[in-house]
Amino acid sequence: NTLKTMALINRSHPEEFILLGFADRPWLELPIFIILLITYPMAMMGNIAIILVSKLDPHLHSPMYFFLTNLSFLDMCYTTSIVPQMLFNLGSTKKTISYMGCAVQLYFFHIMGGTECLLLAIMSFDRYVAICRPLHYTLIMNQHICILLVSIVWLGGITYAVSEATVTLQLPLCGVNKLDHLICEIPVLIKTACGEKEVNELTLSVVCIFLLAIPLCLILASYASIGHAVLKMKSSEGRKKAFGTCSSHLIVFFLFYGPAISMYLQPPSSITRDQPKFMALFYGVVTPTANPFIYTLRNKDVKGALGNLVRNILSFK
Repeated sequence: NTLKTMALINRSHPEEFILLGFADRPWLELPIFIILLITYPMAMMGNIAIILVSKLDPHLHSPMYFFLTNLSFLDMCYTTSIVPQMLFNLGSTKKTISYMGCAVQLYFFHIMGGTECLLLAIMSFDRYVAICRPLHYTLIMNQHICILLVSIVWLGGITYAVSEATVTLQLPLCGVNKLDHLICEIPVLIKTACGEKEVNELTLSVVCIFLLAIPLCLILASYASIGHAVLKMKSSEGRKKAFGTCSSHLIVFFLFYGPAISMYLQPPSSITRDQPKFMALFYGVVTPTANPFIYTLRNKDVKGALGNLVRNILSFK
């Protein structure tokens, strides 16, 4: 009986997965490998720069930059959880990942993704208070509240990832060890699993409504109020500054939420073959690389702080 049970477990959970990626389009592998090789260091350096200037420049010691620092740290972890393994697979003939490696990637990738969903909602609330309730801003968004909000966001992301990934890893795979993807991701594992998985699909949809749809509604409501308040401003300079700050966040929000909604707010069984691959490249690579540039190019304070940091480094040398 013990031997039969062990054999069943081995059939259900293979020792390693073969990540098919773009096996049907091998000509895509080299261009994507080169793009990742360029964008990954750019994403890391850009986000490290945002964290450094936010910590070192006294003018940036405000709630907005505290949340931005957390976003940059998240983006660094997010892209690191998938890109090195993508580079290894695309750059070699070995397209495998161990079962344990797949499980670790599943947890980390979804912790970062879930946390970022909630953090973007908190950042929109921060902008709402700053623009619509400016006199109460320092009272509402004090240091203790900011730390509490970020702690709740991280706890929410961890709870989602641990519960959802653990349930997904329990699904029987019936000896199948090929994943038609570049990485290990929950919807693809659910789609690959055999047997009854309707409950898992329903659970994922319900959880993602709380993680994506509700924050999405909060963000849209915040920006509707912000838009109304900005239009009522008499000062054109004030309007320009408010628009510049909020537009950066809105661009980041659309870049992240668009692909995430297309992947997670539909049943895994209805996902097309190539959709997960391009979506993973988008929200795991494009967004973390673009975020620092979006916030830097559209924000005078960050540009000024970066300029001061570079000048200080050069003068020190």
